Amino acid sequence: MTTRQRLRSEETKQAILTAAGKMFTGRGFEFVTMREIAKEAGCSHTTIYIYFKDKEVLLHELSMAPLLELKDRFETIARQSELTPERKLQQISVAFIHFCLQNKSMYSVIFITKGTRVDQEPDLPINKLRFDLFNQLGHILQDCLQLQAHDERLLTCNRIFFYMLQGIVSTYSQTDEPLQDIMSRLHSTFEEAFDSLLIGFKSKLTNGG
Repeated sequence: MTTRQRLRSEETKQAILTAAGKMFTGRGFEFVTMREIAKEAGCSHTTIYIYFKDKEVLLHELSMAPLLELKDRFETIARQSELTPERKLQQISVAFIHFCLQNKSMYSVIFITKGTRVDQEPDLPINKLRFDLFNQLGHILQDCLQLQAHDERLLTCNRIFFYMLQGIVSTYSQTDEPLQDIMSRLHSTFEEAFDSLLIGFKSKLTNGG
């Protein structure tokens, strides 16, 4: 393959990915066909299968790199031994919010599309990676709350904490305010929210909840 052919092939692949991301976000993964993606990308419905065998492969290609980037960020924070578990939880939470709002046009595709329950074995590599992120958050919560890994209350607390993070992201996902302005203006509010929920967890656990 000549350099020109390789360049054209890469351009076609990128056009397909761009079209898929746009259509998955706008109409929903389940309601878009490969033929429609090909048309949006300006290629034939046979050409698209040269690059991607189905929509799940497209979803994987769109989502895995961003998720791996976020996982690396989580792991970097978790390895900082000078931080308390509470401080790690704050930093991981802020990193999650920042990342999601930075990728807000693709947020639902990256984090929600084809999602499955966290208490079941993942059926797709993308869901395994999503579970890894959820579990990284859980490990930090476990240290904060001093619970055993098998304690069902840990999963409950992890879910509730994640719901809060999702709520924050959803609140600002449609705003035109620049990301850095949001993070600067509301950073202390976010940390108050994390601390308040954590205090509530500790109080409830201490009192036998």
